[in-house]
Amino acid sequence: MLPFLAPTIFSQNRRSLSRRKIIKPKRLAKGDTVAVIAPASGVAPEEFEKALQNLDDLGFKTKVGKSARARNGFLAGTDKERLDDLHRAFGDAAVKAVWCVRGGYGAARFLPALNFTLIKKNPKIFIGYSDITALHTAIYQNTGLVTFHGPVAASTFSDYSKNHVINILMNPSAPYKIELAPENAALESNLFKTEIITAGKCRGELIGGNLSLLTALAGTPFALRNLKGKILFVEDVNEQPYRIDRMLTQLRQSVDLRQLAGIALGVFEGCNPRDATASQSLIEVLKDRLGDLGVPVIYGLSFGHIRDQFTLPVGIKAELDTGKATMTFLETGVI
Repeated sequence: MLPFLAPTIFSQNRRSLSRRKIIKPKRLAKGDTVAVIAPASGVAPEEFEKALQNLDDLGFKTKVGKSARARNGFLAGTDKERLDDLHRAFGDAAVKAVWCVRGGYGAARFLPALNFTLIKKNPKIFIGYSDITALHTAIYQNTGLVTFHGPVAASTFSDYSKNHVINILMNPSAPYKIELAPENAALESNLFKTEIITAGKCRGELIGGNLSLLTALAGTPFALRNLKGKILFVEDVNEQPYRIDRMLTQLRQSVDLRQLAGIALGVFEGCNPRDATASQSLIEVLKDRLGDLGVPVIYGLSFGHIRDQFTLPVGIKAELDTGKATMTFLETGVI
């Protein structure tokens, strides 16, 4: 065990298994201070400057985490340094939101040491995607705080991505319908085409994120739980179909996906088979692993490791309509 992982943390997590009352953070306004942290992997100096410029362009002041620019191989600093940055950001009254500079790998390493009490007492916007899924899942399930699966600070903020993140974090309204990004629909790649796996319409609480991380959490105190009536959203990138099959199989065998209200799949960019003659296609795998659940399932909504992506508030109620390929938020993610 790493020296900073106190045994009491594990007992804290066991006490946190009951469902928490939902907590919504305050909305952002122009001029607010946003903490920029790197809880997983780091970025090159030029990418970090791009991230700060992105947030400046959105109208925010930035406060860089003490270790956010650090590099420790495939990690941004040590586990303790990265965790300390996250805790300082939540504990800093001047900080109105915590924005992850990128995903990569490493956030799950310090989950047992997360101070959920600190986070719950200081609710604020927390945003990122990819490896940040580990933090979204752990924080929401253990505190009830709505977090946001959306662009990392170093993302390319297209008009589509920017408009949605501003509407979700700064100018919230409900109901709020999200349609496919026209730029994605215009691409020739079959991975950007929608595919109805099981038709239908459903409502439920949003939970989910990156498939690799959701399966990596299986068997831990931070795994997905209490899925009854929820809408699971899932995306991944650069994984061969057999690996997608393996992860979905693990997910099926670790939780009861039949309890879900529905499943929204994003764009799985880079997941076409390298050798089509010796592999099922991505869609064939998704149909095989998810098509028998008896709930609405659609592939190709505009979120994931793509330029034009919308932001999903983890924990709010939403409606999924496979026929229209839309996601409608039935409540706001902020107050």
